[in-house]
Amino acid sequence: MTPPKLTFRELRARALVLKLKRPIVAKIATLTEWPVVLIDLYTEEGVVGRSYLGPYVVKSMRYIVAALNDFSDLMKGRAIAPVELFETARRSLHFVGYEGLTLIAASGLDMGAWDALAKAANLPLCVLLGGSPGPVKAYNSNGLWLGEPEALAAEALELRDEGGFTGLKLRLGRDRLRDDLAALDAVRNAVGDDMRLMVDFNQGLNLAEALERCHAIDDHGLAWIEEPIVYDNLDGYARLVASLKTPIQLGENFYGPREMHKAIQKKACDLVMPDFMRIGGVTGWMRAAALAGAAGIPMSTHLYPEVAAHVMRVTETAHWLEWQDWINPILAQPYVLKDSALQIPDSPGVGLEWNEEAVAACLLH
Repeated sequence: MTPPKLTFRELRARALVLKLKRPIVAKIATLTEWPVVLIDLYTEEGVVGRSYLGPYVVKSMRYIVAALNDFSDLMKGRAIAPVELFETARRSLHFVGYEGLTLIAASGLDMGAWDALAKAANLPLCVLLGGSPGPVKAYNSNGLWLGEPEALAAEALELRDEGGFTGLKLRLGRDRLRDDLAALDAVRNAVGDDMRLMVDFNQGLNLAEALERCHAIDDHGLAWIEEPIVYDNLDGYARLVASLKTPIQLGENFYGPREMHKAIQKKACDLVMPDFMRIGGVTGWMRAAALAGAAGIPMSTHLYPEVAAHVMRVTETAHWLEWQDWINPILAQPYVLKDSALQIPDSPGVGLEWNEEAVAACLLH
């Protein structure tokens, strides 16, 4: 196969604000809206690569869009070679640093470039990367925030039935341990023992609290305990890993593969789940996946389920895909869920096309 030749023309970034069907109510924040930066990468050959970013904070989009616009000027006329574009984008902001805004913007560019390249090759991204389309095991992460036990039990059944899910994520971190335990018991009683339950503290505890809370739920048959303490306290995580039976999940705040490597070296986690806007898009994910494979550590995804499904098909230690439907209202054709798996469409690229009428209604002016 002759590699497709594409030339960068321009990049268009648009800021949107979407309403969440189920508001995020976590220990550290409550969010009723979800900010999204849509990215369209135009080539001289007419192929358009698409990606998006979800940067949590609405006002952060003004800086991210500005950085993406700068990348558009910088990349004009260059060949669409995702790894090279990613490195050029990062180096252009070297003096600002390689983390934070720099990596988030470069990741958005990277995902758009990979989509364009796969479209030009007339291949699904997973095929371009050496895999094949197919189902990817997913758990539902669309709800089960810090609510009351009875409401959570009912919601757990709804979430299960949205796609025949065999895995659900529950958030913990209430003021009292007994309230967390009541929530956990309510959900478990509702969905039964066969359901894989993941719990996420959203970094809401200090180390002393985490030692108490995590040991209190250590015999509850959980798939993992996620981010009980602030993400960069790797020494604290190493202490938790050494003292618990339940696997510790870490990774949505790894800014690049090197940060994941540090966590693995320190034995600060049993599982990893990088986020695409922080790990470095597709390029960063593939580099991180090699590290996870070498260490034999199961690797799950965080957000961005569409691109996540493709790379999971070529990830040696692929574990669980985190499913959220937050972006679905602006997609022309959302991905299909069946039997707790996301079904990759047999179409070129990632499979993202915008519903422009819906996009227009959500634009941030």
